[in-house]
Amino acid sequence: MSDLFWLATLCVVLASAATYFVFASFVFGAGYQPTPRRVVEAMLRKADVGPSDTVFDLGAGTGAIVFRAARERGATVVGVEVEPIRIAILRLRRRFGGPKDRVTIHWGNLFELDFRTATVVALFLWPAAMQRLRPKLEAQLRPGSRVVSHWHSVPGWEPVEYDPSTRVYLYQRP
Repeated sequence: MSDLFWLATLCVVLASAATYFVFASFVFGAGYQPTPRRVVEAMLRKADVGPSDTVFDLGAGTGAIVFRAARERGATVVGVEVEPIRIAILRLRRRFGGPKDRVTIHWGNLFELDFRTATVVALFLWPAAMQRLRPKLEAQLRPGSRVVSHWHSVPGWEPVEYDPSTRVYLYQRP
């Protein structure tokens, strides 16, 4: 086979993988969009994440919030993701550079989780997912727990704080 054939095959495989990486998340219920660094910083700052916190990052993607919260804030973090390629990336990042003792990667459906240990829940989800998740958070989060969301508000909740420049909402459970 010619070099041109192998080059074309490689291009098709790489294009397919990139397309899957971006668009497969629509099948799982939310589009993939990395959280910008300044937004991650705003979310962690507004939620006042610290060493005594257990942060659940729902739809963890490739771990922007997960690893920053663990490394820079000393928090214990549970990164939750349903998409297999991003799970592989999260696990590789944890293994080769993440604080292994403070980061847990959970592959599964975020609607099946138990949130009773969470002190902070970080969200960057679509409105339909937020609406569906809200009753579970209301039932399981302890008083004083914080929920921090990027872009979309939690339907029916009144934010304690909102930053229009980063579109970050902060909520605190009564």
